[in-house]
Amino acid sequence: MSLQGKKILVLAADYFEESELLYPVIRLREEGAVVLVAGTTTTLVKGKSGYPHPVDITFDDADEAGFDALVVPGGFAPDLLRRSARVLNLVRAFDRSGRPVALICHAGWVAASAGILPGRSVTSVAAIKDDLANAGANWKDEPVVADGNLISARLPRDLGPWMRALIAALA
Repeated sequence: MSLQGKKILVLAADYFEESELLYPVIRLREEGAVVLVAGTTTTLVKGKSGYPHPVDITFDDADEAGFDALVVPGGFAPDLLRRSARVLNLVRAFDRSGRPVALICHAGWVAASAGILPGRSVTSVAAIKDDLANAGANWKDEPVVADGNLISARLPRDLGPWMRALIAALA
């Protein structure tokens, strides 16, 4: 249990990619971390396929100082997440403090809207590579790209290496 005593915040909204939310939550808990899922409200969020997932706390109740890392799953939820000023402030706070910010798939949209990408190397689903490049990022087509505290992955097939990189950054 390499993450005993660590606390991880996962951002969620409707239309999340099920595997990109479920896998990190389960994997990080397996390592002993306390994982809380945050949403606009504490009602269930529903994935792209309709799979419901509970929400532990609201974005407003998530005090970033109490967490060791931030995870942003993909799917189409990031398009909703990036419209929240509170979410963008959370992303900026984690990044400024140097704590890990883990992004996968479309989650790069949230980082772009938060303004943390200029000069950074990242990966994502290829469909948003131009968006990330236009936000100032150096986009790479690799399973996982770690640039300081920013840990990004492309697709569900990259979940294993992505979580290994995050766990290593936290251990």
